[in-house]
Amino acid sequence: MSILKIARMGHPVLSRIAEPVADPTAPGTRTLVADMIETMIDANGAGLAAPQVHVPKRIVIFQAPPERMPEGLEGEEAYDYTAALTVLINPEIEILTSEMEQGWEGCLSVPGLRGLVPRYTELRYSGLGLDGKRIERRARGFHARVVQHECDHLDGILYPQRMTDLRNLIFESEARAWMAARTKAGSEKEKADA
Repeated sequence: MSILKIARMGHPVLSRIAEPVADPTAPGTRTLVADMIETMIDANGAGLAAPQVHVPKRIVIFQAPPERMPEGLEGEEAYDYTAALTVLINPEIEILTSEMEQGWEGCLSVPGLRGLVPRYTELRYSGLGLDGKRIERRARGFHARVVQHECDHLDGILYPQRMTDLRNLIFESEARAWMAARTKAGSEKEKADA
């Protein structure tokens, strides 16, 4: 297995539509996926799409680990925020609600930045696994956000293109200062309204 070079925003491979995979069970596909998993883990990512490692194929991997789940969620609610490591080849998404939610996203191809991105809150996704068998799941919350983010890569879309207000695109190193300023502005507005 190898750690692969990650394409960064601006590289042409990230702006094109990826090609379908003809044979999910091919040895080359298995090798690519193994390398993608190693690369994602090394970079501490929640997901990775093949175009991000310079391969314009419709393959995504992702995980929504429990440690990224908001505190205080249990039972079925907690499940919505978690997904085991998933390999999805030639994925398709069906949006199940018109409800959208803003959430912070980062991307291995847009290092050092975070953005507030609206995403649908519930969906069904399907595709093929490495064994060629069909995978189909429902997802909500962070799980749904990760699936949408990774599948966007297959259509040449990076998360800043989904943002509705670029004032909410910030450097990770400035997140605390940004949040403190927003909290202060909110408090001052409440006082003025009182």
